Amino acid sequence: MLTKSLIPALASLALLGACATATPYQAASPSDRGYSSQKIESNRWIVSFSGNSLTDRQTVETYLLYRAAELTVQSGHDYFNMVRRATDADSSLVPVGGSYAPYYSYFDPHYRFYGPRGRIVHPYYRDPWGYYDPFWGGPNEYREVTRFEASAEIMMGSGPKPDDPAYFNASEVLANLGPSIVRPTN
Repeated sequence: MLTKSLIPALASLALLGACATATPYQAASPSDRGYSSQKIESNRWIVSFSGNSLTDRQTVETYLLYRAAELTVQSGHDYFNMVRRATDADSSLVPVGGSYAPYYSYFDPHYRFYGPRGRIVHPYYRDPWGYYDPFWGGPNEYREVTRFEASAEIMMGSGPKPDDPAYFNASEVLANLGPSIVRPTN
């Protein structure tokens, strides 16, 4: 009997642990963030990388650069130029904590609904008669969550790299950034 309840608990704990990590270098899917690319012409692509709230801006931009170099080598080219590049930040406020203490669940179930004085009380509002219960309806705390998404239009070329700092040698980018790339663990 204990085993039947222990397995789902461990599985849900593993899922929660997976949500608490930064976005690894992976292809984006409907349920995960990551990189995506779209071919526009034979040597021109749009590349993007989207991170979760634990992935910082520098990591998102590094993964974008790495993906551009990887795509350039896969396409048989030697260098690339980022024609257009942008990083967007999406910030939002999320509530932290609950409106009542977890040990209230040990009280009679009517306490949650009727409150400490036997009247119906909504947990997010103060009592209309001026009574205040610190476990019901205290002010919520909020924290800011920011997610970054970097995108670029790249143009690839073959042969010797032009003597311009806007051009990147794809194989050198892969060699230099490769050790800092975090891949999925599964």
